[in-house]
Amino acid sequence: MSTINKPFRKKDAMQLVTGQPVYMDDVIPQDCLIVKLLRSPHANAIVKTINTAVAKKVPGIEAIFTWEDVPQDAPRYTQAGQTYPEASPRDRLLIDRHVRFVGDVVAIVAGKDEKCVDKALKLIKVEYGVLEAVLDYHTAKDNPILVHPEDNWASLCPVGADNKRNLCAHDECGAGDIDAVLAASDVVIDHIYHTKACQQAMMETFRTYCSIDTYGRLNVLSSTQIVFHARRNIANALHIPKSMVRVAKPRIGGGFGAKQTAVSEVYPAFVTWKTKKPSKIIFSRMESQIASSPRHEMEIHVRLGATKDGVVKGIDLYTLSNTGAYGEHGPTTVGLSGHKSIPLYGKAEAFRFISDVVYTNHMSAGAYRGYGATQGLFAVESAVNELAHKLNMDPFELRLKNTVQEGDVMPAYYGAVNTSCALDRCLVKVRDMIDWEHKYPARDMGNSKVRAVGMGMAMQGSGISGMDVGSATLKLNDDGFYTLMIGAADMGTGCDTTLAQIAAEVLDCPLDNITVFGADTDTSPYDSGSYASSTTYVTGKATEKCAMKLRGQICKLGAELLECTEDEVEFDGKDVFKSKDPTQKKSLSEIAYASQFGHMVPLEATETHTSPLSPPPFMVGAAEVEVDTETGEVKLLEFDACVDCGTPINPNLTRVQAEGGLLQGIGMTLTENITYDKNGYPEENSLFQYKIPARTDVGKIKVEFESSYEPNGPFGAKSIGEVVINTPLPAISDAIYNAIGTRFYELPITPEKIAMAVAEKQK
Repeated sequence: MSTINKPFRKKDAMQLVTGQPVYMDDVIPQDCLIVKLLRSPHANAIVKTINTAVAKKVPGIEAIFTWEDVPQDAPRYTQAGQTYPEASPRDRLLIDRHVRFVGDVVAIVAGKDEKCVDKALKLIKVEYGVLEAVLDYHTAKDNPILVHPEDNWASLCPVGADNKRNLCAHDECGAGDIDAVLAASDVVIDHIYHTKACQQAMMETFRTYCSIDTYGRLNVLSSTQIVFHARRNIANALHIPKSMVRVAKPRIGGGFGAKQTAVSEVYPAFVTWKTKKPSKIIFSRMESQIASSPRHEMEIHVRLGATKDGVVKGIDLYTLSNTGAYGEHGPTTVGLSGHKSIPLYGKAEAFRFISDVVYTNHMSAGAYRGYGATQGLFAVESAVNELAHKLNMDPFELRLKNTVQEGDVMPAYYGAVNTSCALDRCLVKVRDMIDWEHKYPARDMGNSKVRAVGMGMAMQGSGISGMDVGSATLKLNDDGFYTLMIGAADMGTGCDTTLAQIAAEVLDCPLDNITVFGADTDTSPYDSGSYASSTTYVTGKATEKCAMKLRGQICKLGAELLECTEDEVEFDGKDVFKSKDPTQKKSLSEIAYASQFGHMVPLEATETHTSPLSPPPFMVGAAEVEVDTETGEVKLLEFDACVDCGTPINPNLTRVQAEGGLLQGIGMTLTENITYDKNGYPEENSLFQYKIPARTDVGKIKVEFESSYEPNGPFGAKSIGEVVINTPLPAISDAIYNAIGTRFYELPITPEKIAMAVAEKQK
């Protein structure tokens, strides 16, 4: 193979590193209206009166919109980026008289510059009828206080939602008699694990630009992962035909799932649609911290039963998820907490998985890399680590005894067959990488310092089985170069490069011969979007099929020019030639020009792909930490990981994905924290209080690959984007246990918690 599994540089690398204007605010006109939002200071309230008269008199103010400009009895919409019919309830209005969290939208202000808009925001007078808020998600279900009491709330899918019970979703599934299996187990681990909400904290905040085109249509340029879903969301929010909306994206300065929700798009869209003037909104960092789409807070009750020789016999899981004020991704995220953790243990005879997703008056949650699997794997993998310690077994050996194998049926993974798996090889590789034999469990270094190791493993998916659709269009241009048009969104992941590599492999051409254009709802073929680890596996397969189809058309026209049949010619990427006489040939350039004059063979192809399977990538990670038992400080000295993502299309990009995901998982474990005051205000409203790890905060990060071959993926590839965030949580947690002898069931594990735990043991 000439391009697959080769470390090509990203197509946009030079533009990015040289600071070329590629992001949204770089490429739009600077004389558009500035849009900002007046946000609620209350967690639950009714806007009794709102006076904008004085604010409208500020010079430069174009318009101020309030709930009075939005029909309150109109159909509601969801901001979630997901396939229709949406699983997330339609529970939003563009501006609602009933505000449901601190930061909810009260008014939209548009003016010629920031100065006048900021002044007008301060002059709006609002009288609130403050209501009692639901701030404890443990008491939300069937609480007499309803977050969504309205009658125009709607759920399109049977996900167990009931707004009159504060339920966004409920589900139950299982196999075997879990109660009997647990009762017969020699050892049962029974604990509740708590993961708080955490922010994606991408460098580029939410931002959108809108204008009216020549045909009176609303054109939206937005930093988004979901151009097609965003089009639907915007049209539903504004109650206008989808044909009147076009959505495109520039380069995205990071998303990590946050931009799978249309957080910012509807507000400038509304302004532009009403005023017919271009407008833009750029969220401040504070807005991105208090009114965005963080990871769902979850509490997970695990009961895990095993034999005394370490065979896991059954897993019982109950997940309580806090979706916040609105239900974006609530019904779908929670499922992964069980379906992407329980199947790792292939010897289990029974499982049960029950989940509730509840509304509260907190900031609405959304999609974040790992998408619920992260929370579930922290719980299950921590329980397995505790089991290993209780049985005095090596955690690696225990997992090797239990791990799912290639060819196994996975009842907890919707009954799917494990079609490709190198998890056992990943376990062996990581054990050697970290030098586990010599470091486990801990070493006292003196001077109050203890070094210790811990490990965990993970699985994810490759797209949403039976739902996600990826498409690609390829065309041959003058001089023999290709244009690849996609609907998937490159958000720094390098998917433009990866998909071009797949096309180049099929077409036998250099990577530079493929230009990539995407994503634009007017010109791109339909694609669900870049989320759920779907791009390489789903859109990549569509690209492979599309390139094969175009290759056939090139051969057809080449044969026509050579005056022979298609089965008499071959194509080597440069020429179409006769098999029996290679000297008789037509160059790719000649064929391209011929298609433009006097011939009827189109040198353009579009293919779509969906998969009934979502083959999981697997990963194993191990951490070495140094804990200061006096201060509670944790230093991550080394994190080693091995990933089975099938065939890595581009090893450089897969490695970078893994390293970035590990860093985010490290932050979630040790430093990233969202807390609320008694009134429901998020206290970490900037990156001064919300601590994300920098590369310099951690020691060595080493990533290796053990490749399986996924027969249903492009050239054997699976996914890489999400699985990489999951292993630091259980690995670091167990390393800290090995250092100080105290287990933590809640993240993050801060120095204060560690110091207090050490002091408690010393009493």
